[in-house]
Formats: sequence, C-alpha cells, structure tokens
Amino acid sequence: MNGPERITLAMTGASGAPYGLRLLDCLVREDREVHFLISRAAQLVMATETDVALPPKVQMMQAFLTEYTGAAAGQIKVYGKEDWMSPVASGSGAPAAMVVVPCSTGTLSAIATGACNNLIERAADVTLKERRQLILVPREAPYSSIHLEHMLKLSNMGVTILPASPGFYHQPQTIDDLVDFVVARILNLLNIPQDMLPRWGEHHLSSDE
Repeated sequence: MNGPERITLAMTGASGAPYGLRLLDCLVREDREVHFLISRAAQLVMATETDVALPPKVQMMQAFLTEYTGAAAGQIKVYGKEDWMSPVASGSGAPAAMVVVPCSTGTLSAIATGACNNLIERAADVTLKERRQLILVPREAPYSSIHLEHMLKLSNMGVTILPASPGFYHQPQTIDDLVDFVVARILNLLNIPQDMLPRWGEHHLSSDE
C-alpha cells in the first residue's frame, strides 16, 4: 500500500467544504483509516456550501459519515474538539499524516504559534513535533502579510501549504472537476493513488505522434 494507512483529516471554517468531503470519500475508497476532526465553524460552512448536514453528536456524526462514504465499520473515527484522550492528541498514537482542508487562516495562525486550544490545533502540533507530514489547504483571498508570514514560518518547518487554487489545464467542465483537481494534488502529496487528474505530461503526445 502506497502512502500512510492512517490519516488525520481536519476541516475548519474556511470556504471549501466540498474539498474536505471529497478527500474523505477518496481516502475511504483507498482503504485508509481516517481520524476525522471538524470545527463548529466548518459545520456551519458545510451546511451553507453543500447539502450535507452533519449531526451534532460525535457518535451520530461517525455513523453518518460511515454511511455517507460507504466506509467499513470503524474506518472513520470522529473525535470531539476537547477529546484529549484521542490518539491524535499524542505522538505515540497519532497517524503518520494530517491534512487540514479547508484550513482557515485562524487555524493556520494557531498552528504557526503553537496554540493548542482545541483538538485540531493539538493534532497539528503533535504532527509538527513528531516531524510527520502536515498539509494545510487555505482558502482565502487576498492573503494579508500576517497570513503570508505564518505560511512561510510553517513552510520552513516542513509543512506543505497547498492553497485551494485549481488549475485549468485539464479543461474542467464542472465544479466537481475543480474540486477533484485540488483533492488529487493532496493525494499525490500523500503518495496515495488517484485517477482524477493525470500528472503533468502523462498523456502528452510528441510532435511525431
């Protein structure tokens, strides 16, 4: 199996809920164990941007997402914002990789400054201190100097900053195509197989063909 078997997926309150939901679906299809975290703001954004309304309770949310994605029992594990006994809160139990998508600039700031006011921030802090893979997908426009300074600081620490900026060279026809572009880039970084977007040059024809 390529890429990590266990992944922490966090969703925070920036625009871009379809990215997080699509990534969750792809990870389930690739038989990954997903430790799922979501902020209250992200739940509000999701209700605005999609037709998905998550239940408020952790156990109900876990059951809902399991059915929604067709995951196996126990494949998706949902934790509350103050579940300090969860595996993601400790370096001895956390997955090898974490993705925050979408990543609000507030969450980005908290991660850059080492704040651990909730489980999402603590999970990112653990990922950093254990030198594991951390991918942040911000969706803001324009970026302020504060945002850019925090991104540079995190990038210098080994964090991948992947703005939710879809390309157009694959000639997207739908919004789903644009979502898939960003999600495919995340999966490529995780070294997890995906068939949504060919890598640059894979289908290039030479002038002799």
